[in-house]
Amino acid sequence: MARKISDRIYTLPVGMLEVNCYLATGKSGTLYIIDPGGDADEIAKAAKEFNAPETMILLTHGHVDHISGIRETMNLLGISKVFIHKDDIPLYKSPDNNLTPFVPAAKDLPEPAPAPDTDDFTIIHTPGHSKGGCCFYFKDMNTLFAGDTIFMYSVGRTDLPGGDQNALIKSINEKIMTLPQDTIIYPGHGPSTTVADEKSGNPYI
Repeated sequence: MARKISDRIYTLPVGMLEVNCYLATGKSGTLYIIDPGGDADEIAKAAKEFNAPETMILLTHGHVDHISGIRETMNLLGISKVFIHKDDIPLYKSPDNNLTPFVPAAKDLPEPAPAPDTDDFTIIHTPGHSKGGCCFYFKDMNTLFAGDTIFMYSVGRTDLPGGDQNALIKSINEKIMTLPQDTIIYPGHGPSTTVADEKSGNPYI
C-alpha cells in the first residue's frame, strides 16, 4: 500500500526485493513514477490519486528489481515515456539482467525516451552502483531520489554488472554530499535520510 509522505510524494515498496517506488509531482504538475519494480496495480492506484495531466517513468538505474513493473504500469496508466541514463541502456535491455529464480528478466520493455526538458528536477549522474546510475534532485522540495547509490548509513553494492566502488564513493562525495545539508535522501531500499546525517554517520564516506 502506498504511503503519503507529503502532498507531492507517495512511496510504496514493490516487488520481491521491496524496491522503494516513489510517485512525485513536479512544479509543472507532471507526475513522475520512480523505479516501478513491480506491483503495478498498487502503483496505478496511487498514481490516480494525483489526477496529473501527464505521467512519466524515471529510472535511477537499470537493475531488474527496479524495472520489472514498467510495462504493466505503462499499460494501466497510459504512459508513453520512460527515462533511463544512456549508460545503463545496455543493462536495461540485457536478457542477462535477472536475479533468477527470484526476479526473472523484465519483458516487453519500451525504448527509453530522451531526458525530459523540464525545470521540475535535475538529473545527477552518479555512476558506481551501475554505469548509468542517476539521482533525481527536486530542488523546490529539497529532495533527492537516490536509487541504490546511497542508503541510510550505507552505500550501494558494486559487485553487480557495471559496479565500481571507487566511482561510487566519488559520486557520493562529489555529487550528493555537496547538496544542501538538509536535503532529504529517498533511497531505493530502506528508510530515508539526509545529507547531514550521512556526512556525519555513514562509515563508507
